[in-house]
Amino acid sequence: MRAIQITEAGDPRVLTPTELPDPTPGPGELLVEVAAAGVNFIDTYQRAGIYPMTLPYVPGMEGAGRVRTLGEGVTGTAVGDRVAWCETLGSYAELVCVPADKAVAVPDGVDDEVAVGALLQGMTAHFLVHDTYPVQPGDDVLVHAAAGGVGLLLTQLANARGARVIGTVSTPEKEELARGAGAAEVIRYTAADLSGATDLAAAVRGLTDGTGVAVAFDSVGATTFDASMAALRRRGMLVLFGAASGPVPPVDPQRLNQAGSLFLTRPKLFDHVTTARELADRAGAVYDAVLDGTLDVRIGHRYPLADARTAHEDLQARRTTGKLLLSP
Repeated sequence: MRAIQITEAGDPRVLTPTELPDPTPGPGELLVEVAAAGVNFIDTYQRAGIYPMTLPYVPGMEGAGRVRTLGEGVTGTAVGDRVAWCETLGSYAELVCVPADKAVAVPDGVDDEVAVGALLQGMTAHFLVHDTYPVQPGDDVLVHAAAGGVGLLLTQLANARGARVIGTVSTPEKEELARGAGAAEVIRYTAADLSGATDLAAAVRGLTDGTGVAVAFDSVGATTFDASMAALRRRGMLVLFGAASGPVPPVDPQRLNQAGSLFLTRPKLFDHVTTARELADRAGAVYDAVLDGTLDVRIGHRYPLADARTAHEDLQARRTTGKLLLSP
């Protein structure tokens, strides 16, 4: 099979197209023909060595496709079924073995690309607004990178729960996308002023009559963290769920006290889908939202499998919007 392999940690140049033997499913696994693989920031963290990996390996955690072969003991799934997954390494390939309890059924009416685009990022947006900070009608909510893959879905789900979303973006095109997803207000910044915490927070407070937002959803990290904290209302919550601009330096908890009894959390999806039932329920809720029109999944760009390097470069340079896919 064709695949992308990494033999050493580093920049996107370490993503190497190669030929590997077809995998064989073990007990409890499905062998799946990959129709589309998702490209996510976690892939870049693993590739760069921020999250250490056992080398060599095939990257990619997320995809969708058809079941080709069942491993021993698999029940409830048949050859030819369409499934999606977001917790299985090796997805930048034509074939991948997926643990059956990590695969979710893709309903009729949701195509393979949307199935990928809605899964990891959709479930992330879902747990953020339902569990981490249960968004309430009338809440003012700050969403950084509001035109990104998670940002667009997060904006839609927060808006559906009755929030007023204030999004941050970097270009007029991204502003249009964020507003189309339901952002009531959009703050545009340039690369030069991204870290201008005082100005960004002042803009947010200007849109909230000086009060600040109930919650800031921040996937950018180092360059927006201070602005996110400064934009919160008293007893507000900063939800840090990514580090697109780099990791946040250590934080003195006393800052939370001084800024108004704030809350700070760093959640991740995989603590919110810890069982097969939890995964199926959350994925089902996301796919239901797609089918009923609550969620519109935007596929930002499709790359041939061999162009994985370009996909990583574009993602990290913030040149993208919506979901990025590799097509084996």
